[in-house]
Amino acid sequence: MSDSRKTGWIVDLRLVSYMQACEMQEQLVEARKAQVIPDVLLLCEHRHVITMGRNGKNQHLLANEYLLKQMDVEYFATNRGGDVTYHGPGQIIGYPIIDLSQYRRDIRWYVDRLEEVMIRTSADFGVSTKRVEDQHGIWVETVSGEEKLGALGVHLSRWVTSHGFAYNVSTDLRYFDLIVPCGIAGKRTTSLERILNRPVSTKEVNTRLVSQFSAVFELNLVAIDKDQLIQNALGVRNSLRPIASAVV
Repeated sequence: MSDSRKTGWIVDLRLVSYMQACEMQEQLVEARKAQVIPDVLLLCEHRHVITMGRNGKNQHLLANEYLLKQMDVEYFATNRGGDVTYHGPGQIIGYPIIDLSQYRRDIRWYVDRLEEVMIRTSADFGVSTKRVEDQHGIWVETVSGEEKLGALGVHLSRWVTSHGFAYNVSTDLRYFDLIVPCGIAGKRTTSLERILNRPVSTKEVNTRLVSQFSAVFELNLVAIDKDQLIQNALGVRNSLRPIASAVV
């Protein structure tokens, strides 16, 4: 029996700056709107950076500019939904560039599907996670209470998605002390390594994330590298409009 699922691209960018990822997403969104490219899932890790979403509150950033500079942490305000969060090495970032008009024009459905990808990935490692009402992301029940393992914040433009999810694998959790994660006071953040009490590589988790993303969105993902992406997609769009950063 033939597989009738749509085909998309999966690109592992490895370690890239937040600014680079935002600029790339902006161009991919325009390319997807123009139907120059199929759906794309970008996976990457970022250098230490704190980002503030559209609904963020300045008081949720607990560190001043001097401390951020001392710790080599960048700061950006962004156009994604949600509050303040931290990204850094050991945390897998997923940026899906998907045309929801080809699936379901429902942002709540889309957020639920991203959470489902992380829930299933956690289950692959024997970790039971859950959703918490009115609090996006996935959570683990511990003796200390609910701890957040995966976060998300998305942006839509004419039903094409950008930004996405962040899944803590071997993240240095001390950096979350610089913020009130996602604006939720009194809640801790955790990582897969901390839960399992053993080393876990992002490469190992990437494989499971891609598999689960493919299953949840019923999408055949074909791996291409960054150079192919630039040649086949970004280069085409560069001839149509200049680069515009999604960071403000």
